[in-house]
Amino acid sequence: MALDPDDPRPPYVQVANALRAAILTKVFKAGDKLPSRAELAKKYEVAPMTVQNALRELRDEGLIVSRQGSGVFVRERTERPVGLRPHIERAFNAERVTIDFAGFSGETLHGIMQEPLDKIRIGRLTPESIHVRILVPDPRVPWSVPSTVDTRADSPAFRKRAEEIMRRHTLAIVDNVTELGALGLVKDATAEVRVHPAAPLFKLYLINNEEAFFGFYPVREHVLSLGGEPQAIYDLMGKDAILFQHSSTDDDTSTGSQYVDQARTWFDSMWNTISTEYKR
Repeated sequence: MALDPDDPRPPYVQVANALRAAILTKVFKAGDKLPSRAELAKKYEVAPMTVQNALRELRDEGLIVSRQGSGVFVRERTERPVGLRPHIERAFNAERVTIDFAGFSGETLHGIMQEPLDKIRIGRLTPESIHVRILVPDPRVPWSVPSTVDTRADSPAFRKRAEEIMRRHTLAIVDNVTELGALGLVKDATAEVRVHPAAPLFKLYLINNEEAFFGFYPVREHVLSLGGEPQAIYDLMGKDAILFQHSSTDDDTSTGSQYVDQARTWFDSMWNTISTEYKR
């Protein structure tokens, strides 16, 4: 089952899309073990590394989970995983695109936005406006979490490392969006990053003021190399956060519309009060 040679998307994206469709149509059901990386590479006639990158995409979306020594499995439906990627990609079909994000680094958002932004560059998508707002913790302020394991104290070295990750992804979003405006591909294109002093215990996405995606960051211990020395850290595991979807277009018996409204109110209150512009 070779990939379509005329498809302009990278091979790993095509493999991820094929596996995603198989999961969503229940070819692979909740709890099922996926074929091995070698088997998938043979099936799609790609390199094992391509399969690994495709699986990373699905893991970021919360569709699959890796179990050490056992393999890769479709997440149980009791966890109600939501794939953020198709919702954000669909949002760019609208004339006016708005995305608000509150969380730790913006890494996932940066990855997801690449494809729709590329489609704008080649003329396949033509939104009239794009407005992105990003709220992240201020790396200049001590954090209560992440923290060191031995003393549960703030780690300046960890904050420096985290800031490098945050800068790389959030400022890339800003540059990519504003470039579309500078090139005249989008009439009104803005992206802003602000920082706040609170430790982020959850991530929130607001898309086109119609959908909210919310997930808690699990806190787990792992060891990092900081300044050339190993250090045990209680860290926020963003890629393990399970997202829950709420939509303002849900029927009248749901609380989706109320949730979206309250999430927007919370975001605006943070944006307009205690947050400040992030300086490059």
